[in-house]
This record gives sequence, structure tokens and C-alpha cells, in this order.
Amino acid sequence: MSEKTQLIATPGQTVGPFFGYALPFEKGADLVPPGSPESVQLHGTVYDGHGNSIPDALVEIWQADAHGNVPHETGSLVRDGYTFTGWGRTPVGNTGKYVFTTVNPGPTEPGKAPFIAVVVFARGLLNRLFTRVYLPEDTEALENDPLLASLEPARRKTLIAERLADGSLHWDIRLQGEDETVFLDFQG
Repeated sequence: MSEKTQLIATPGQTVGPFFGYALPFEKGADLVPPGSPESVQLHGTVYDGHGNSIPDALVEIWQADAHGNVPHETGSLVRDGYTFTGWGRTPVGNTGKYVFTTVNPGPTEPGKAPFIAVVVFARGLLNRLFTRVYLPEDTEALENDPLLASLEPARRKTLIAERLADGSLHWDIRLQGEDETVFLDFQG
């Protein structure tokens, strides 16, 4: 490229990072109060295509409660410490790490694999990304899940969290590159 060539920013390069100004809210990562009975942490790091952590992403989760019921409660933006709404939002830290305090979701139907729906906002993305994270324990339900069954084993593993010795769920989100997280495309 010559010195006279002027590069023009594409729309994807001009988006964000603006998420930290209006979208995060107090206790947004606490679907249940930390330390409450049956609480569990879902945590990980958001990485870009080069394997670098992204310090300005925003992660949202939507999930069923521990009994597999999808909540229909209002009040997600004002946490009262009692009402489980099944929704949370948190910015990642300077190291790209996120942490939610929630409960293990139950299966929404007998034999179904429990999962948490995830939405990722990050710099350079014109649209948010949709994905899921599955609990690792029920291997039979995981094998029979239609989404997971449609994927090659190497891709499937990007959607299954690791249960750590402390009971927490570790799950990294990779926007591109090696072990890229499977993202969903909703038509219509």
C-alpha cells in the first residue's frame, strides 16, 4: 500500500465501544444474590479472532429457573434480591472477563438439555451475536439436543461449559478464529 492511499473506515469499524455508557446497570450480573442457596457463577472471557481478550464487550443471558420454568416476571433492571427474572447483563472487565451469579437452569421439557441463551455485543459488530451455553452434566440430553446434534463434535464443544471443582461454570466466548464459538442466525 502506498503512502498516498487513504483508508476509509467501514461501518463495522465505526461501531462502538459505546455499551458502557447506557446499557449496564447496577447488579445486572446478579440474577440471584451472590452466596444465596443454589447460586452458581457463570464466568469466562470474551476473545477476538487473534485470541486477545476484548475489554469492551457486553454479555447478556436469558435462562429458565432451576425447575425449568421460563420466568415472566418484570423488573429485570431493578434487582430486588427476591425475584428471579432469568435475565442479566454485564460488561466485561478490562481483561475481557465476565461473571454472572445465577442458578443452574433446569430443562424446559423432560429429557431436554438445560442451557442459557447468550447475547454478545462487542466492538466492530453491527449486530449482536446470539448463542447458547449448555450445562455439561446430562450427556444423554446433550447428545439428543437438535442444535448440538447438527454440529460437528469440534464445533459442539464450543457451546458446552466446563463445571469447575467449586461448582461454577467456565465458558469462554471466541468471536472468531480457532475454536470460534458457534453463533446462531435467526431468520425473519
